[in-house]
Amino acid sequence: MRKSTALLAMLLLNALPVAAQEEASSNLLQPEPGLIIWTWVIFLLVFGLLAWKAYPAILGAVEAREKALADALESAKKDREAAAAALAEQQKKLEQTREEAQKLIAEGRAAGDKVRVDVIAQAKAEHDAMLERARAEIQAERDRAVLELRREAVELAVRGASKVLEKNLDDAANRKIVDDYLASIPAAKGS
Repeated sequence: MRKSTALLAMLLLNALPVAAQEEASSNLLQPEPGLIIWTWVIFLLVFGLLAWKAYPAILGAVEAREKALADALESAKKDREAAAAALAEQQKKLEQTREEAQKLIAEGRAAGDKVRVDVIAQAKAEHDAMLERARAEIQAERDRAVLELRREAVELAVRGASKVLEKNLDDAANRKIVDDYLASIPAAKGS
């Protein structure tokens, strides 16, 4: 396009007589009708050529640039809105996570308190059971000791009585008599 415009300008300048160019340069303030006409013809040809080829391309480029800028602005607006929505969603999730954490902490404390109460109750129950077993063992041991003492007392009494009576009774018969007697005596008296 530049080549065709330059070529056209060269042809028109060559078409003018050299004398007219010299004369025009000597008297610049006087209008030359031929020069004015040729100037207008060249202007109109260049303007038409520019209007036909260059202006649509320039206007298309300007419109494409405007559209690209408008699209970029719209995209930036959408991205900003999407970022704001994502930020709000993340803040909501963060708040939910905090609430869940607080809930888990509260549940953990409650579970810890329950376990503590259960452990204390179990320890108390085991303590009471141990005390009861100890009491039962002590009672059983006491009963055995009392029974053993009675047996020894019976044996001593039998030996003493046999020596006193000098009657020879057999040990089994003596023991049976004493055991029967002891069984007939209530346990409270012996204690």
